[in-house]
Amino acid sequence: MNTGSDEPGEAAVVSGRADGGDGTDGTRPDPTDSGRGLGSRAPEYVKARRALHLSWQVGVFVVGLAVVGAGIVMLPLPGPGWVVIFGGMAIWATEFVWAQLVLRWTKRKVTEAAQRALDPEVRRRNITLTVVGLVIVAALVGVYLWKFGVVMPWKIKDQ
Repeated sequence: MNTGSDEPGEAAVVSGRADGGDGTDGTRPDPTDSGRGLGSRAPEYVKARRALHLSWQVGVFVVGLAVVGAGIVMLPLPGPGWVVIFGGMAIWATEFVWAQLVLRWTKRKVTEAAQRALDPEVRRRNITLTVVGLVIVAALVGVYLWKFGVVMPWKIKDQ
C-alpha cells in the first residue's frame, strides 16, 4: 500500500495524459483530468505520521473493499452493482495511485463510448436493430397466441 512517496506529507505527481498534453502545445486538456496530482488525499496531520498514514490507508482499503464487494454481490442480485463498484473504486482513488489511474481510464472510456453513441450513423443503426428485434418478438408472440391462445396460469372462480 504505497502512495508513491517515501517521505511523509509528500504525494506522487504524475501527468494525467499519456502524451503529456496539458493544452500548452495546442492539444486540448483531458476533460476527465481533475488537474490534481496523483497520490494520497489524506489530511496533512495524517500524512505527517507514518503509522497513522498506514492505518489510514488500511482503513480506506477495507472500506473500499467492502463497497466493491457489495457491488459484486449486487451484480446478479437486485441493486445498482456497477455504480456501487465504481463508488468503491472512487473510495480507493482517494488514497491509491493505481485506483486513480483506473478511474481516470474508466472515465475516459465511458466518455468516448457516450460520444460514439451520439454519432448519427450509430444511432440510426441502433434504432434499426431495435425495430427489427421488436418485429421479431411481436411475430413470435403472435405465433404463440395463434397456436395456443391466451391461457391464464391460474383458474379464476366466479363467486
